[in-house]
Amino acid sequence: MTQKEVYTGTGRRKRSIARVQLVRGNGSISVNGRNLEDYFTRETLTMIIRHPLEATQTLGKFDIVVNVSGGGMTGQAGAVRHGIARALLSYDPVLRASLRKEGFLTRDPRMKERKKYGQRGARARFQFSKR
Repeated sequence: MTQKEVYTGTGRRKRSIARVQLVRGNGSISVNGRNLEDYFTRETLTMIIRHPLEATQTLGKFDIVVNVSGGGMTGQAGAVRHGIARALLSYDPVLRASLRKEGFLTRDPRMKERKKYGQRGARARFQFSKR
């Protein structure tokens, strides 16, 4: 039996981490053992995930297996998109220009700001009372 070539990529966004594996196939995407549409129920999230595949005209060429953990649904979708872009890069370095132009290789640096001591939140202060 011949060994199938597996291309991997790790994507991150907010608190989410996605480990992505690309194998040549018919275009099925499974996330944490479930179908893509079953895991990400909002259509906008599935569009976000498919975007790097559409930008590089590789939609339907790979079976994608994703393990994602941490964060919420939007953060996880962003992490999966980042991981798919990195895995496509390991498949074909020529795709770097088109992926970079769309901004898929850039890790979104926005994170939740930590709560500070002596304050109610990250920026919000306790109410000031003059008397």
